[in-house]
Amino acid sequence: MNDSRKTLIYVGIAAALALLALVTAPRRITPEAFSDQGTPFFQEFKDPNAATKLEVISFDEATGTASPFKVTFKDNRWTIPSHNDYPADAKDRLARTAAGVIDIKRDDFRSDNVTDYPKFGVVDPTDQTSSGLAGRGTRVTLKGSGDQVLADFIVGHQVEGSDGYRFVRVPSEKRVYAAKMNVDLSARFEDWVEKDLLKVTRSQIAKVVLRYYSIDERTGRVNQGENIVLSQKDGKWLMGGQAVDSANVQKLLGAIDDLKLVGVRPKPKGLAAVLAGSGQNTLQQQDLFSLQSKGFFISPQGQLLSNEGEMQVYTSYGVVYTLRFGEVAYGTGEALTAGTGEDQVAKSGTAANRYIFVTVGFDPSVTSEPQVPKDKSWQGKADSLLTEFDRENKRLQDEHDRWQRNAQTGRSQSEELNRRFADWYYVISSASFDQLHVKRADLAPKKS
Repeated sequence: MNDSRKTLIYVGIAAALALLALVTAPRRITPEAFSDQGTPFFQEFKDPNAATKLEVISFDEATGTASPFKVTFKDNRWTIPSHNDYPADAKDRLARTAAGVIDIKRDDFRSDNVTDYPKFGVVDPTDQTSSGLAGRGTRVTLKGSGDQVLADFIVGHQVEGSDGYRFVRVPSEKRVYAAKMNVDLSARFEDWVEKDLLKVTRSQIAKVVLRYYSIDERTGRVNQGENIVLSQKDGKWLMGGQAVDSANVQKLLGAIDDLKLVGVRPKPKGLAAVLAGSGQNTLQQQDLFSLQSKGFFISPQGQLLSNEGEMQVYTSYGVVYTLRFGEVAYGTGEALTAGTGEDQVAKSGTAANRYIFVTVGFDPSVTSEPQVPKDKSWQGKADSLLTEFDRENKRLQDEHDRWQRNAQTGRSQSEELNRRFADWYYVISSASFDQLHVKRADLAPKKS
């Protein structure tokens, strides 16, 4: 081999090695990759109150499915579409979420290589072209009026060693950033609704009645059980006029005060209209079937009954809540919170929650009407001129006025609450049901 040929061979090898080094060497990040670092992800989105719709899509690797959760402003109210447009307590929460999204910046560029997405957890959960299940993030979309997209991004894993930082990518872009986030992106039903079901405080409760009975679903016969009446006298709770175990009574009152819903189901429109007082006072066959499927029945006398008895809670304002306890509600996830796919849920091995049916009435006699003073000659007098007789009559009048204001408040509350409850069956946890479903022996004083 002559020297010229050797030289050509060496040159070729050197060129090949140089090309190989260029291909395999770590890619250098160009200044262009840092050009937008530190800027907001969504520079045109500046008003948090402009957001009228939120969608959070999470991915369940176990089932390989993406689960969307939406909150939207519809017919002048916030609703959750996946839960039959159940009212959402969302105005302030969505504004806080939107404000947090506005603050997200492209803090630290990490990669624009698609193969890095799974490790950062920023694979689009809705991407059907990707065969892998791991590494899919949570996609968050905020929209304004006219479905204008205000923000759309994928939140990935937490950044190791950087508290409060997550990997973030915009679906239409390749670049992945580490971004500091202070945003609550919950897709949990219970985080977006008014969880305090009854909106009653322990101090307002004046009387509790528990009526235990069951229904033979085959014959329709009502099997009566015991009735328990708890009431206050001179600040002390009594059961049928007798002493009680104060600690256990307080636990019961606390369970009423703290009663939280874990799921909702819509009632048929005809049934809801009857309950709201805006429909005909007749129920159709589908209404009765809906009731029975949840454990509620109409007696031959037209009385609404439930297969696990009921509780009445009287407040000092005259509001009377009736909680009727129905069938067990099985399931987890949306099968529990919305009834999605409920028919396919196995009846064992899942949390056994409970349907309840809530109605509200008004009874001004819960607290006795105070005496009205017969002599009102004190009216118009200066305080310095009032006699002891005048002062006593003024005290009686003030007491009666207060009773009237409370009654007026109670009447308004009962009407508002009944409208709120009319459209829905509720689901409470099995633990809440057990706390409310107490027996006489639980409330009686412990024998020493």
